[in-house]
Amino acid sequence: MFATFTDYVRHALRHLAVCDLLWPFIPAVFLLFIAVLVSGCGDKTHKQAAPIRPVRVVIAPSPEASGLFIQTGEIRPHEEALLGFRLDGRMLTRQADVGERVTAGQVLATQEPDTRRNQLSSAQADLDSARAAEQLASLNLRRMKLLMPGGAIARSQLDSAQSDWQAARSRRQSSEDSLKTARENLGWSQLTSPANGVITQVSASAGQVVTAGQTVVTLASGDGRDAVFDVAGTQAVSAHAGNEFAVSLLSDSSVVAQGHLRDISPQADPQTRTWRVRITLDNPPPALALGASVQLILHASDESAVALPAAALTRAGGQPAIFVVNTKTLTLHLRPVVLGRYSTSEIFVKTGVSPGETVVIAGVSQLRDGEKVTLGEGRE
Repeated sequence: MFATFTDYVRHALRHLAVCDLLWPFIPAVFLLFIAVLVSGCGDKTHKQAAPIRPVRVVIAPSPEASGLFIQTGEIRPHEEALLGFRLDGRMLTRQADVGERVTAGQVLATQEPDTRRNQLSSAQADLDSARAAEQLASLNLRRMKLLMPGGAIARSQLDSAQSDWQAARSRRQSSEDSLKTARENLGWSQLTSPANGVITQVSASAGQVVTAGQTVVTLASGDGRDAVFDVAGTQAVSAHAGNEFAVSLLSDSSVVAQGHLRDISPQADPQTRTWRVRITLDNPPPALALGASVQLILHASDESAVALPAAALTRAGGQPAIFVVNTKTLTLHLRPVVLGRYSTSEIFVKTGVSPGETVVIAGVSQLRDGEKVTLGEGRE
């Protein structure tokens, strides 16, 4: 047993000696272990770089010296009125049709008058009753004034008679106004033409219940005619505003009339996003009749402009801009531009782009300045 214990002591001393020799290397081994562990974690969490986006581009063409603005429209009357009844009611007859010439005061349509006749009779009866009551109150007041000096009546009785007469007079005046209104309402059962003209549209038929102000017929009064166009952009028309416009018949371009700008609608139609332009024609030929299809041709601009697809347009600080690609570094540059004019399919850039530059023409709302890209399809 003694020998065994001695062996244990000898082995223990030998292990301690080995540990004493390895002790200076333990910190270095520990640091190496930590480094390996961290590098392994880094490999697992490393994120891949975002893929480079391909873009569709076009090469900016040479600027155009001028362009043609061509728009189709129709001939409309210079003065047009939407006519309707002043009161609600059932329409009894309509005595005018499309294309019919009418004169001032001519009856165009009627409403059922029975209810309004009854209202007129009732108003007349109320007026008769009010007049009788006023006459009686007047006689009573005159009698009280005769009795008052002799002391036959009290002062309060005279005051009461005076008040009764004033109330009766007010009622009579109110009844007269009601009778006047009833007569006017009966007269409004007939829709008459306010002027000489032509019926261009009918919007209601006999038997239909119409509301006050609802259009029944449309009247074109006078001989004046306008050419009406719905345009996507107003720049070309506005630039030509001080000059005469040449409007030609769409089916025969030899039929031409000169005109001047009447007005441009202040805001675009919310559905079509177009502006309405009206050009008043001076002495139009008979061939340019109401409803005829016409066309307007203008030189859109005297200044040169680079034509690009409308999809290339974006905004930068509230101003028009486009994305230009640096073909050497394949980097996007957001560049402000000045537009000469535009349409639903094209924009015409006056300044901001040079011929031969590469311009992005799709998906511009998803791009950012300085972004790396690759050139996709659509390059020309």
